[in-house]
Amino acid sequence: MGSVKDLIILENPTENTFGRGRFVFSDRYSVFDYGEMPDLIEDKGKAICIVTSFFFEKLENLGIKTHYIGVVEEDKVKSLSELKNPSNILEFKMVRVVKPELKDNIYDYSIFQSLKNNFLIPLEVIYRNSLPEGSSVFRRLKDGSLKIEDLGLNKIPTPGEKLEKPIVDFSTKLEVNDRYLSKEEALNISGLSKKEFEKLINITLFIDDLITYEAEKINLINEDGKFEYAFDTERNFMVVDALGTLDECRFTYNSIPISKEIARIYYRKTDWYKEIEEAKKKDRFHWKNMVGSPPHLPKELKYLISSIYKAYANEITQREWFDTPHMKDLLNRLQELL
Repeated sequence: MGSVKDLIILENPTENTFGRGRFVFSDRYSVFDYGEMPDLIEDKGKAICIVTSFFFEKLENLGIKTHYIGVVEEDKVKSLSELKNPSNILEFKMVRVVKPELKDNIYDYSIFQSLKNNFLIPLEVIYRNSLPEGSSVFRRLKDGSLKIEDLGLNKIPTPGEKLEKPIVDFSTKLEVNDRYLSKEEALNISGLSKKEFEKLINITLFIDDLITYEAEKINLINEDGKFEYAFDTERNFMVVDALGTLDECRFTYNSIPISKEIARIYYRKTDWYKEIEEAKKKDRFHWKNMVGSPPHLPKELKYLISSIYKAYANEITQREWFDTPHMKDLLNRLQELL
């Protein structure tokens, strides 16, 4: 399906009926929209599956609709409490994925004005509780694609700044590269009514609060993250894909990043990253053909990233799925290494 997970289609969706699919979460990872990187992160797929299932089950219990059916073990669909061992396969209700048409390097989203039910909304919805170092906000403020007024601020923020109120930000979901959008653009391309758009923002803030609450229990700060949504067969919002994981969220512990940001920090110091930055400026559609292969992660860093994914799954769910050191010990080692 993509750089980090595969899709098994059991039943195809129609306009008015759900399909049924399975995500197979892999140990692959991706940074900077490059796609599959050269290393595998051991047990990452199982850890991601366990965490996203945990949050889907929390949302369902709170009355928020999701596409989650259950976790697959021995080809049977189970709830987390029924699992004997960690699994990397999640079964879900499938909706239609309708893609915008690319005409002369411009995406045409007009099809979304006529779609009614059972489709993926073509947005990534991002919440920001603070602006940690590495946040795209700083780059966008610098290049003028974002203004401080858009953030509800009256001065340029500094890295690490905690926001008084969370910001909800948007990017494209179905384009070759993610592209940030203003609220007006996001509303226009999505086909949502203004009332639906406001509801989408409110659901996002609700889930943000839930993740913040659960993360604080294990002394993590929920800095930012992203969600994806679909309409179900009756045009109700439904949370889809994955959420609350170290791939979808950015957490910190004593200012130490706990997310894919660990790998990004390493790669930002490489010549390969400089190649990417230059190539994206030249051609945002075909830049991948213009850069060489990324270098491998150092062995110790790869071990720490794998262990952090597993420790997070253990600690957020309060169940010992993996035999791994505690998060606090791992992060002390990571801080020394970085």
